[in-house]
Amino acid sequence: MDYQELKNWQQHARLKALLDLSTPPKHLYCSGKIDFNIFENCAAVVGSRKMTDYGTRVVEKVVPDLVSKGKTVVSGFMYGVDQYAHQVCIEAGGKTIAVLGWGIDTKLTPEDLKLAQKIVSTGGLIISEWESQKASHWTFPARNRIVAALASEVIVIEAAASSGSLITARLALKLKRELWAVPGPITSRTSRGTNNLIASSQAKMWLGGTPENLLQSDNPLLQILDNEALSADEMARKLNKPVSVIGSELSLLLLSGHLIEKGGKYYPSDAS
Repeated sequence: MDYQELKNWQQHARLKALLDLSTPPKHLYCSGKIDFNIFENCAAVVGSRKMTDYGTRVVEKVVPDLVSKGKTVVSGFMYGVDQYAHQVCIEAGGKTIAVLGWGIDTKLTPEDLKLAQKIVSTGGLIISEWESQKASHWTFPARNRIVAALASEVIVIEAAASSGSLITARLALKLKRELWAVPGPITSRTSRGTNNLIASSQAKMWLGGTPENLLQSDNPLLQILDNEALSADEMARKLNKPVSVIGSELSLLLLSGHLIEKGGKYYPSDAS
C-alpha cells in the first residue's frame, strides 16, 4: 500500500496527545487520506489474540456503541480482538486507526492487506512509527504506547493474566486515560486479566446497556438464588440456558458485588 510520512505531526493539536509519552515517536508514517479530525475523539479497543466466542460477541456490542457516539476506534491490527474491532467498526459505518507493530512498508498477508484496504477506503488510517522495521518482541509494546496515547479511553476485551493488552492498560493508567475492562466468565483464562483489572479497581467495569437488565430484582438468576444456593450447572438446568451464558452473567454479578461464591455455590451477597 502507498504510504507517506506525517511531517511535523507535533504541530497538530489532535496529535499532541502523543507528547504525553515519555518517549514519543520520532516519526509517523501512514497509509490513507489524512484528516486530522480522525484523531479528535478516539477510543482504543484491545484484547486477546485468542478471541473466544464470548469475545466476539463483546466486540460486536462494544464497537458499534463507540461508533454511535462518534468515536474513532483505535487498535493494534493483530489477529483476534484487534482486527475484529477494526472490521466491526467498518461494518458499523465508523472510522478506525490501525497502529502497526512493524514498519509501514512491510508486505502484508493477503487477508491483512484486504482489511488494511478496507480501513483506508472507509476513511481510516494505518499508522506506524517505523518505515522499515521487522516485528519483534519489543515492537508490540512500543506500538501499545501509541494506541494508549491516542485514545481518551481504553477498553480491554479478553486478556489472559500475562496478555500484552495489560501493557496497554498499564500505559493507559500512567497516561491518565479512562480505563475500562469487560468482565468475562471466571472459568475463562482469556478473562483473567480483565477480571483482575476490575477486581483490583484499576479499571471500571464495562457493561454497556446490561446493568439495568442484569441487576434488577426480577433477574431470573437473582430470583432462583433467593431460596437456595446453587452451582452454575444447576442454574443452567433450572433456567434452560447454556452454562457459558450463565457463567458470563455470574461473573458480572460477582464483580459487581451482588453475589458471592463459596465451594462452587452462589449466594446473594446479603445472605447470611
